[in-house]
Amino acid sequence: MAEFEFTASPSSEELAAITDALSAFNTGDVGPADRRPLAILIRDTDGNVTGGLSGFTAWGWLFIQMLYIPETLRGTGLAGKLLAKAEDEARARGCRGAWIDTFSPQALSAYLRQDYEVFGELEDFPKGRTRSFLRKKL
Repeated sequence: MAEFEFTASPSSEELAAITDALSAFNTGDVGPADRRPLAILIRDTDGNVTGGLSGFTAWGWLFIQMLYIPETLRGTGLAGKLLAKAEDEARARGCRGAWIDTFSPQALSAYLRQDYEVFGELEDFPKGRTRSFLRKKL
């Protein structure tokens, strides 16, 4: 019999138990993920990080977790340049595709301009918006 415990503040060890078990299962099921982090940083003239792209590659795919362009640099094509750099690195790592999600209409337009295509949507997530899931073949 299993016992359940709700917690809003799991410890890093408790989360690691779940992550490690799932990773071991997935490795046995579909093979090793070869998960590797990837980040492209935007720095100001003082060397401070002001934005950029972060994600990882695994199982032959690039997942872009976050992409942030500082407000003063928006509309300059920087998002496309960051995506292109991340995609180049993903290709060098042997990836065949990339995916990202967003609920920002501006970001959605930027990703569509970079040849990403919507493959799924969640309406009203968050309320009043649609969360779009996009992919691109590399």
